[in-house]
Amino acid sequence: MDAEIKHRAMTRAIELAMQGKGHTAPNPCVGAVVVRDDQILASGWHTRCGNPHAEVEAIADAHAQGIDLSTCTLFVTLEPCNHTGKTPPCTRAILRENIPHVVIGTLDPNAHVEGGGAVFLRSQGVEVEIGVMEQECLDLIADFILWQQNGRPYSYLKLATTLDGKIATRTGHSAWVSGETARNQVHDLRSRVGAIIVGGETFRADDPSLTCRMPGFHGTQPWAILVTSRLPEDPKQFQLLRDRPEQTMFWTSHQATDSSAALRLKDLGCHILPLPPSKTGLDLASGFEYLRRHFSIYATLCEGGGRLAMSLVDQGLADEILFFQTMKILGDAQGKSCFSGRSIASMHDAVPFRLGQATRCGEDLFIRLWPKQRPGKQQTGNRPLNTAPGENA
Repeated sequence: MDAEIKHRAMTRAIELAMQGKGHTAPNPCVGAVVVRDDQILASGWHTRCGNPHAEVEAIADAHAQGIDLSTCTLFVTLEPCNHTGKTPPCTRAILRENIPHVVIGTLDPNAHVEGGGAVFLRSQGVEVEIGVMEQECLDLIADFILWQQNGRPYSYLKLATTLDGKIATRTGHSAWVSGETARNQVHDLRSRVGAIIVGGETFRADDPSLTCRMPGFHGTQPWAILVTSRLPEDPKQFQLLRDRPEQTMFWTSHQATDSSAALRLKDLGCHILPLPPSKTGLDLASGFEYLRRHFSIYATLCEGGGRLAMSLVDQGLADEILFFQTMKILGDAQGKSCFSGRSIASMHDAVPFRLGQATRCGEDLFIRLWPKQRPGKQQTGNRPLNTAPGENA
């Protein structure tokens, strides 16, 4: 099987896996496809925590089409599990179907199970290849890797900007920077996170509801997190505090926590969380850890403004940046920038990111960025890539 077919098959498996993003936590999202004669014949993905894994879903799809799996290759973005959790081991399902060849994007980074599936399959005579589109498959499970290493949620930073990097006019007007397709994509993302975070300036200027308004959505609305040292004196003027104060949390300074405004907000049912200071404002990491520890939130979405966005970047808390860039130019130096709050004189002080995706999104450009420093490729130990069946098992 040539490299082009492998790339096409794994790309499709990654696309499928993305459909489970946000629903599989605390497990990773995984996709799988079945290939024969250079054609993708069946597919599956992990849809929700506790549901069958991607490999089992792809096998079921093949069964429904009457496909003989003993003549096929299974592509899967993540190493098949070799242990029993909420579902049986996927390695056993692969062996039952006599699948002779398995192509794995990346090994499982979980220290408790690393290498088990690939080693076991090789020991049973299955040809196993590891490392096809490995970086892309690692990016796919960057949230899972973070959960394994850190006690906080995965942090998305979403920005809708003009071509000159503005998120609003000098007056704060921002409706709408991006087009309808982009806004629909954001609401889909809102349905997959446990909290939406905005800064105080965005809260006061936009009076946002911070809800998922995607058609057909009937899940629990995400928490609304407001980062500001300036608590509202008149809560009734904000729809968020009228409609769902019990699902609203203010991250603020210790001084503001003791104010009369804080007492009024608490009386409404709002949560007030004091955060310690940092060089860039408030220590946001402690707020993220609080969400994970007390509310089991595994992913958050920050929607601005510029100072909060820069604080996330400076504090290493922007795990994935989602840019929606509209084909408009403001040309006003006093317009609101998508990042603000720093004062630097050299390009050497710029924060580097890595381009993950750049595609059209309706009338806008969608850009996905990853931090330059991401957990590296998983070690394969004594198992060289693309070895023959049974070697080094």
